Amino acid sequence: MSFADKFVRSAQRVLPSPFTIAILLTVFTVILALLLTESKTDQWHLIELLLYWEGGFFDFLKFAMQMMLILVLGHVLALTLPANKLLNSLVKHCTSTARAAFIVTFISVLVAFLNWGLALILGAIFARKVGEHASQNKIPLNYPLIGAAGYSGLMVWHGGLSGSAPLKVAEEGHKFVEQIGLIPFSDTIFSTMNLVCMLTLIFVLPLAMYWMGKRVESNLLYLEAEAEVDPIPKTITGAERLDHSPILSTILGLVMTFIGFYKVLLAPIFNGQGFDWSFSFINPNYIIFMLFGFAILLHGSFFKFNQAVSKGIGGSAGIMIQFPFYAGIMGIMIGSGLVNVFSNVFVELSTARTFPVFTFFSAGLVNIFVPSGGGQWLVQGPILIEASQRLQVPIEKSILALSYGDQITNMLQPFWALPLLGITGLKAKEILPYTVFLLLIGVFIFCSILLLF
Repeated sequence: MSFADKFVRSAQRVLPSPFTIAILLTVFTVILALLLTESKTDQWHLIELLLYWEGGFFDFLKFAMQMMLILVLGHVLALTLPANKLLNSLVKHCTSTARAAFIVTFISVLVAFLNWGLALILGAIFARKVGEHASQNKIPLNYPLIGAAGYSGLMVWHGGLSGSAPLKVAEEGHKFVEQIGLIPFSDTIFSTMNLVCMLTLIFVLPLAMYWMGKRVESNLLYLEAEAEVDPIPKTITGAERLDHSPILSTILGLVMTFIGFYKVLLAPIFNGQGFDWSFSFINPNYIIFMLFGFAILLHGSFFKFNQAVSKGIGGSAGIMIQFPFYAGIMGIMIGSGLVNVFSNVFVELSTARTFPVFTFFSAGLVNIFVPSGGGQWLVQGPILIEASQRLQVPIEKSILALSYGDQITNMLQPFWALPLLGITGLKAKEILPYTVFLLLIGVFIFCSILLLF
């Protein structure tokens, strides 16, 4: 039995569903709080902890909705006609496994820097199209390697424009604003350290996959093209014409995108302020508003837009039902003082120089159990803030270290790979050897960057 088979079987035996993991983590947090903290009131300690849990349960409903919309609207954009035309034009150049691996990886990681939901689905569709093209033209292909290439963007996303933690700390009134204030994108995503890291990944990962593509075995593939179903009804009458009107959707899409660009480019000029080079305008709401505008504009009608939303919304179910439990865990950790206990451990084990690397590896471990960047920020954020302040490590560097760690073990945790596996028809154990290869490269790059800056 291969390593990939053993790993997948072990993971299936050990790891239940992500929702069950959220419940088990809640129970584990309550037990730790009972053992490591004392009651702060006259109530029984367990009752007190359960009240902390209930009190935090609904703290992040807004954040959960924001992350759901970023994922769903990214999926919607991936289903637009322009995206389909772009992929079809690129597929023609995928004439070998190595070339296909390079192109699919490059597009996946580049798009992931812009939006993780878009990259997740676009990479999956691209990998499928490459497989269909190879099958139709009798081109030998290592299809699992191409599937892994389509998933590679999940190694870049949290250091990009839709990264959960950097987006959240840039938003006015965020949960930890009193401790750390507002941290603009100029200090996180557009910092020198992160730009060097992201550019390195965008160029190194495609080259590494090209190298791998030259050395793996390729075979003829028999993959049938998926039938495209036209959802437009044969007869459109009455008010239904409004749903299918390209004029209305175009006007709304243009108005929304114009507002977004006006707010950033024109309004500062009229006010005599100049362009905001701190990029403080980039926050979850701005990203979502622009995604709405582009998605409605590019689909060409409200009907097609709604059809795409219906296809994409299922992927956000995990965020919807898991975030309240992660927020409840955060409520227990802060209310009971457990966050201070964990912070003491971080401080004792780390120095100012090694803390970011320590954070990177701990975040990678947590991500295996909490496969959501936003959920991980809720759980690990309070500990990170407390320890960073005590060690006098810049909080923006610590946030990026957490983001990098969250990204890296996406190559082991198959939760976000489920849409890709469904679209490509591949199995987790087939792409795992190649995602582990990407993980090893990523560990070297991330640790080097964190130590150098």
